[in-house]
Amino acid sequence: MGSVFVRFYEAIIRLGEGLQSFLLLAMRLYWGYGFFQSGMGKFNNLPKIIEYFSSLNVPFPEANAYIVASFETIGGILLMIGLGSRLICIPLICILCVAYATAHIDALLNIFHDPETFISQSPFNFLVACLVVFCFGPGKFSIDYLLEKKKPNANNGAKS
Repeated sequence: MGSVFVRFYEAIIRLGEGLQSFLLLAMRLYWGYGFFQSGMGKFNNLPKIIEYFSSLNVPFPEANAYIVASFETIGGILLMIGLGSRLICIPLICILCVAYATAHIDALLNIFHDPETFISQSPFNFLVACLVVFCFGPGKFSIDYLLEKKKPNANNGAKS
């Protein structure tokens, strides 16, 4: 009887592992497109974004508006195609942390007292998606995966 449960559990594990790349693709496409839209929205409304950043006491609001819009736009495209996925997640995570520290400071300060407010803020899902891609990679349906497969192994180049 125990071996039936073991085989069933192993089958569940194989199913979950088989779905990983599909989940990572779905996350990258959805949230990458969200980043792209957000970045383009900032570019299309730069005066308002600069004014908003100024109201939040963000230093160098004009430069930061361009930087954030650029990283969101380009980062969204890179996430969607799965190129430099882990690398682009680093500045995106930083941008989202700054968003929490400025525009959503009350939610951040009350994270343990009122976690529902923290997770209901707009940066939360973007942050989770970036953390997942950063930690687990972009999956098999990405340019990163194709480039990694083409990369010669360190042992292949060594002479015997």
